[in-house]
Amino acid sequence: MISVTNKTLQDLEFHTVLETISSKCNTEIGQEKANKIEPFKDEITLKEALSQTSEYVSSFSNNNAVPNHGFEPITKEIKFLGIEDSFLDVNGFKKIAHVAETANTLLQFLRKFNDYYPHLNRKGLEIECTKEINKAIDFVFDKYGEIKDSASPDLVNIRRSMQLVRGKINQSFGFALSQYNSSGYLDDIKETVVENRRVLAVLAMNRKKVKGSVLGSSKTGSIVYIEPEATLRYSRELGELEQDEREEIIRILKQLSNSIRPFKSLLGEYQEFLSDIDVIAAKAKYANAINGILPKITNEKHLYFREAYHPILYLNNKAKNEIVHPQTIELDNESRIIVISGPNAGGKTISLKTIGLLQLMLQSGILIPVHERSETFLFDRILTDIGDNQSIENQLSTYSYRLKNMNYFLKKCNAKTLFLIDEFGTGSDPELGGALAEIFLEEFYEREAFGIITTHYTNLKILANELPYAINANMLFDEKTLEPMYKLHLGQAGSSFTFEVAQKNGIPFGLINRAKKKIERSKVRFDKTIATLQKERSKLEKTSQNLKEEESRAREESKKMGSINAKIQDKLERYQELYDSNQRLIHLGQRLDDISEKYFNNKDKKLLIGEFLKIVEIENSKRKKVTVKEKKEKEKIEKKIIAEVEEKVEEIRVEKKEKKIKALKTEENKPKVDLKTGDRVRMNDGKAIGTIEKIEKNKAFVNYGIFTSKVSLDQLEYIQPL
Repeated sequence: MISVTNKTLQDLEFHTVLETISSKCNTEIGQEKANKIEPFKDEITLKEALSQTSEYVSSFSNNNAVPNHGFEPITKEIKFLGIEDSFLDVNGFKKIAHVAETANTLLQFLRKFNDYYPHLNRKGLEIECTKEINKAIDFVFDKYGEIKDSASPDLVNIRRSMQLVRGKINQSFGFALSQYNSSGYLDDIKETVVENRRVLAVLAMNRKKVKGSVLGSSKTGSIVYIEPEATLRYSRELGELEQDEREEIIRILKQLSNSIRPFKSLLGEYQEFLSDIDVIAAKAKYANAINGILPKITNEKHLYFREAYHPILYLNNKAKNEIVHPQTIELDNESRIIVISGPNAGGKTISLKTIGLLQLMLQSGILIPVHERSETFLFDRILTDIGDNQSIENQLSTYSYRLKNMNYFLKKCNAKTLFLIDEFGTGSDPELGGALAEIFLEEFYEREAFGIITTHYTNLKILANELPYAINANMLFDEKTLEPMYKLHLGQAGSSFTFEVAQKNGIPFGLINRAKKKIERSKVRFDKTIATLQKERSKLEKTSQNLKEEESRAREESKKMGSINAKIQDKLERYQELYDSNQRLIHLGQRLDDISEKYFNNKDKKLLIGEFLKIVEIENSKRKKVTVKEKKEKEKIEKKIIAEVEEKVEEIRVEKKEKKIKALKTEENKPKVDLKTGDRVRMNDGKAIGTIEKIEKNKAFVNYGIFTSKVSLDQLEYIQPL
């Protein structure tokens, strides 16, 4: 679908992105695949790849994390299985078992959680899940990777015989050791191991007295290492059994290789699947690091990257704790070509590279760092001409090389092309180069191509203003300091601020005026007009920002006032309820008082009871019967209120405790004053101030006016005189 040259990949530093993704892979094959990532040829495969990466990113934040997919490559083992009568070694079977188990676990997981990972599951849907490979290997190998005794009946018998022979060797050796040691023929170390066989450490003077086979001697020659004659026969027997064991193991490995050989192609599929998942996981980790997302891909010709970051710059600045400025840019049928102008070092080239690299990444199946409301469509070609392209090999100057590149653009450019050109038209005479650049731009425009160029040429700015479907843009600069703001603004050309920047950098004003006279007056006026418009735009941006901040503050204040108003209203309602309740109780009390007075006068109990019951029935008719559910809800609310109160009380208690501790620390850190007679003091935990009359040992007699108290000096605090 997309055609991209190596030059475009170099211009946009695509290899740097791939190197970062490759470093996040767990496997060697994954790293190789990551470094070979390129734009997809068809839209369906691309969208599938993007969805797979997006699904993997989601696994970082849900409870169903994708299982481990790391493995050691089995490429050599698969090749061996393709050779008839060949067999794998122990390590090869270990790697195959791990790959098969890892792949089966991952495939079963994706099938189980298809609702979460439909696209990842679809990738492995046609791969067979089987336990036969691991079953065959597990029959031969134990969990430590050693061949089991039960791998074959012959191996069981051989190893059993070996065990018996080793026992006889140890028994016969022990007897010889005891015999020759008691005779005093052995050195103090008595025995050692040579060539994996137990030997006696015999003193050289006694070597002929010990029967056996000499296997060596010490460096000094004072000790001779002899295997006793009694053990030699058993050692030879053990050697023969070990040879039998080796031959049986080879036979078992051949048999196992033959049973695994039919799964050769399936093992290749497993390795391919796991390495693909490794690359997807690496792309997901990279997306996580740059806050990459999958924007909407539309069929309409509309590119809208909102708050787009250059990923390489973003990661570099993040590591240095420096700010990265996002850019927002839009291309559609109404504004197919954008001409960015303005001073150098303002961020024009970075803006150009950001759009090109993000589009290239997206069409290569990599998520990009843009706002979630961004969208784009897919281009057939991305053409770039960025940086100094002087070719030493071809002996071409910068301008010749650029003309050769423009010729390639003219051959390939069409309605589904995105072209990106930095410093368009430079490298030749400004008048002639600008005229040729203008013709190129007109040609690209006629072919309905989409593109972004940066330039200082006035004629290109004018052309962009005249063409209906082209638009000027500039990088904003602070109108006072002439410092770049690294923000792209669409709709207006940018001044190069040539004379303003020169003045700022200390060039004499007289020289600047002479320079202005050297060029056409109309050009100076045009550039000055653009500079003035740009300054006004910058002022408007600041004013707009201030208004937004004021609006935000006003909104916050409104929220606070609304909250306070709601609280006051709630309190008023509660007070009203309390007042109504109290009024009812007062009224009820008055009625009871009236009944009591009647009973006091007539002593008629029947009338008293009747009146009382009447009052009770009236009051009960006003009451609402509370259901069990409402009662529980009420209790729940009361408990919540009590918990909040207790929490607040606890906060106050902790706060008081912290203040007390702080006060004690402050007190402890206060410089100690040597108290003397006549000093004004007070007790550490008291308020009354007195005067020291006399000091005896560590005690002070403090006069408080009405009485005198004897206090320890440690309990007194010095008070500064008024």
